[in-house]
Amino acid sequence: MEEVPEPLEVEKFRDGDIPRLSEFSNVTSFGKWSNLLLFLDTLITQFTFHVSTSRKFWGVSEAMILALSSASVILGAWDYGIGELSSGGDWSRGGLFGDESGFLRLEDWSLMLSLLSMMSWLSAIVLMWIRYPIMRENLVFLVVAMLAVQLGYIYSHAASPDFPIESDLSDWGGVAMGNLVMVFLALFVVHRAVTETRDIHVEEKHAHPDPRLVDKAWKDHRLEAWSGSLAVWAIMINIMSWTGAQAVSQRPPIEDGIFGLSVAYVISGILSFFLLMHILWYPHFMLGGGDHTIQSSRAREVSGSSPVARKETLQGLCPVCGAETPVIKKPSGQIEVHCSDTDCSGWGIPGEACISCAKDLPMRMRCEKCGSSSSATSHFVKTDAW
Repeated sequence: MEEVPEPLEVEKFRDGDIPRLSEFSNVTSFGKWSNLLLFLDTLITQFTFHVSTSRKFWGVSEAMILALSSASVILGAWDYGIGELSSGGDWSRGGLFGDESGFLRLEDWSLMLSLLSMMSWLSAIVLMWIRYPIMRENLVFLVVAMLAVQLGYIYSHAASPDFPIESDLSDWGGVAMGNLVMVFLALFVVHRAVTETRDIHVEEKHAHPDPRLVDKAWKDHRLEAWSGSLAVWAIMINIMSWTGAQAVSQRPPIEDGIFGLSVAYVISGILSFFLLMHILWYPHFMLGGGDHTIQSSRAREVSGSSPVARKETLQGLCPVCGAETPVIKKPSGQIEVHCSDTDCSGWGIPGEACISCAKDLPMRMRCEKCGSSSSATSHFVKTDAW
């Protein structure tokens, strides 16, 4: 049986090697019972891989992001010893500024915790912006989606304090509009941008004449678990938004209390921030955090960053030492190599017959400078990212 050659790109992690996604064996075997359950095996295996890699790469920055985001949720919901929220506050006042501002007439402790909550929230967003640079544009889209859902629930609760109980059809307008914005931004913008960028990355960075290695590269870059994380994040945002709006929308006197709603708000809020960090981290990790731009194909066309046809022939370079090699890539994308026979001057496609001497052209080229042997396609492929 022919041995599968080693991949062009050997994954070297900072603290040692860990298996690739394609090397992870299935953790569960639900697929044995029914083919309809195969997706569970896929999701669990991929989540296991995500946990394994995140434990190795998440550090102080991720801990600070999660700590700040958790603090923002807890401080915003804290009412013990203050009673501002549990008493209903002064429901006749509203707004953030001016003499009639409701926000500026909060209890001193409640006002201070609210300001600290906003500062913690902004700090967490800034840290994610710095930590995951290739996902910055998508971070903005996800934050806008999150705010849209929260504002939608606030709007619906303003007319129906016990929403969705005893609510009219018109009361659902805010929630419906907020979720439509979220679905559009999360699914048709962020998810599409990451998926299409992944496709371009695999096609360009993992090009290889051996289809088995190409297939392995696709398996290494599967996104089912990441997509599931995005879906669960959307659900958590809805739970957080409803519990938060429900807790503060009740009119005094408040008989049932808001402790249970506050706990649910805190738990769902912390989970939503954790999932948001995972959503931003995994594409950054998968694509190497290099010179990628996470955009959809249409966005690349609009911004002018989509690949354009080359007019010149590229000279091959050794992937090890960078020396020029007898390999060229024509403007059409076709790769040609020089015949290995020293007495022949013919060129042709690797693996096919030379047009001059009819000998099979080599699929792997040996560098005269460093002596390394590599496939012809690797002489045009960057290998600095997974």
